[in-house]
Amino acid sequence: MSETERVPAVLQGKYDEIAALTDQFCQQHLNKEYQDLCRRMTTKLCCKRSSPVVTGKTNTWACGIVYSVGRVNFLFDKSQTPHMRADELCQHFGLSPKTGSAKSTAIMKLLKSGQADPNWTLPSRMADNPIVWLIQVNGLIVDVRHAPREIQEEAFRRGWIPYLP
Repeated sequence: MSETERVPAVLQGKYDEIAALTDQFCQQHLNKEYQDLCRRMTTKLCCKRSSPVVTGKTNTWACGIVYSVGRVNFLFDKSQTPHMRADELCQHFGLSPKTGSAKSTAIMKLLKSGQADPNWTLPSRMADNPIVWLIQVNGLIVDVRHAPREIQEEAFRRGWIPYLP
């Protein structure tokens, strides 16, 4: 099932408009992983009960979505590849940095997300994201990569980690 098949029919047009903007931006400035996560985030926002994307401008939503995925993956950190300044990202969508940041903050709050959120981490960065590997065992937080294999297998079986290390 493709991402668009999961969007309510009433929001398909809005999804398509936002996705076209995020796709174009990611193809020009980022990569396919960013594009896929932006599409997933757009779908998630369209599927929320009383979806927030019904109001506001398409370019503002597109900017906020790319900004949010970028925040989670440290896009604004010069040591990362790809890297981009927040003001450059916002400028592409015709927005001020303040507006882009505010929309991203609203999106992150709606999705209960933050930096290094495993749900929005680029697949290529999953192994390097320490939050992905933290689980609670007998009341203690442990890095499952250092746990016995049977605990790793159980964590994977329960969907707590993305793959067996």
